[in-house]
Amino acid sequence: MKISRKLTLMEAIDVFDLAQQSIITLLWVSGPIMAIALAVGLIIALFQALTSIQEVTLTFVPKILLVFLSMIFLMPLMADKMNIFAQEIFTKISEK
Repeated sequence: MKISRKLTLMEAIDVFDLAQQSIITLLWVSGPIMAIALAVGLIIALFQALTSIQEVTLTFVPKILLVFLSMIFLMPLMADKMNIFAQEIFTKISEK
């Protein structure tokens, strides 16, 4: 039984390329929000260390609010990156 070229599995190069694009897209989508959460956490930790205030909710509430606001403002960038990634995957699927 002969298998045509269209029915063969993905080659290793294609798999590594897809994995690399997935990781880069993941970093572009989640990176800015993680950086904002890190910066806010460091600022609040510094504030707590300087004032000796050890309130647990002081770390979570501002971080949650700023991450939520950053998600609202960064949503167009995140959606654009995901859309480009999805279009590339669909193009590769249609070519194979």
